[in-house]
Amino acid sequence: MSIHRTPTGSYRVKWRDPSGRQRSKNLPTKRAARDFLADIHGSISRGRYVDPHAGRVLFRVHAHQWLASRNDEATTKARDASIMRNHVLRQWGDWPLSKIDHLSVQSWVTDLGQRRSPATVAEAHRLTAAVLKSAVRNRLIAYNPCEGIRLPRRRKHDNDERVITRDDVLTRLLPAAPDRYRAIIATAAGTGLRWGEAAGLCDDALDLDAATLRVVRTVVEVGGHTAFKLYPKSDASRRTVPLPHWLAPIISDHRARYARGVHQLLYPNQVGKPLRRTLFRARVWRPTLVRAGLLGSVTEIAPQRYEGQWTDDASQLVTEKFRTHGQAVKHVARHATGALRFHDLRHSYATWLVDDEVPPNMVQRVMGHEHVATTLQLYVRRTEHHDRIREALGIHDNQLDQADDDEGDEGEGGTAGVLVPIG
Repeated sequence: MSIHRTPTGSYRVKWRDPSGRQRSKNLPTKRAARDFLADIHGSISRGRYVDPHAGRVLFRVHAHQWLASRNDEATTKARDASIMRNHVLRQWGDWPLSKIDHLSVQSWVTDLGQRRSPATVAEAHRLTAAVLKSAVRNRLIAYNPCEGIRLPRRRKHDNDERVITRDDVLTRLLPAAPDRYRAIIATAAGTGLRWGEAAGLCDDALDLDAATLRVVRTVVEVGGHTAFKLYPKSDASRRTVPLPHWLAPIISDHRARYARGVHQLLYPNQVGKPLRRTLFRARVWRPTLVRAGLLGSVTEIAPQRYEGQWTDDASQLVTEKFRTHGQAVKHVARHATGALRFHDLRHSYATWLVDDEVPPNMVQRVMGHEHVATTLQLYVRRTEHHDRIREALGIHDNQLDQADDDEGDEGEGGTAGVLVPIG
């Protein structure tokens, strides 16, 4: 290690990195050169040496290398590639790794949070942090500037994890569904299967005599193409689920009319391939909600005249008239905000079981959860236990009535201001 003055008046620091390669760097003053050399010597001694020139690598270059090296599921790769392309690389792609600092990352996260949802911001930050963490491990930069970043909080909304009643499923939702797709909606509501598990059901997984179905495979969708994955989400997801008495006839009738394709796929599209979730949501699911009266409304106001009403993204009530019922349903389904998601049928199924006092460990098994804590955290509804809490506290209707009578007697010489214990 040495310091030499150059003809231009700067100071050149020379050293050998841990691999033995000669390195050098010019600095404006001798003091800066000494400090730099001390830092280099200390980092080599502690085993934390980082090449000062390595940080010149562009974020985009290392991000592509990092993505290519990962061993993830196809759906995970597609999701992360989309977030990286649309949010992360737009900001950091042309930045040298060494130029990205904590303040720049925090400013970006704050700005992104004003334009995107907290969930999107969290995913963009996760990928940025992962790329920079890889850069630290590969000795391209000394520290990860994403550490300690404050993310926007994700708050619960009234429409999070909606729950539909069993009566509404049977009397409103299923009658409004098209014949070809009624069975897959009924299966999701009656068994709590995830979309991929329901879309991947084949004849070999169904036992109508025993009124059960087995989850042994799923369907994944990447880039508009579907494919079978010959194993479910986790070991716990491989399970047997009982069929309620009303569901077996629906599946049996559907199987006789529509099952076809690979392994006798129970819920194929019209060409015998697995259903695409994105198309199903737009063309089947949301219009079904409109017809069922669960999303906006469509009413006939005159012969061949229909009025559609819905709430837009700004929470404003919108009304428009249409020539046909189909046009009104399609328009409301496309423009109305919120509504029940297909996945909410799974939430509803688990909530029904919990409300009916099915033991949590049994709910865990049919839901395919790895841990019972997941079941308890997601599906125990607080609002359904008010009566039980009142009973435990001894607050009964007759006692409340008596308390009202006592309060009325206070004006006639009662014991005003005296607290009387109940129970």
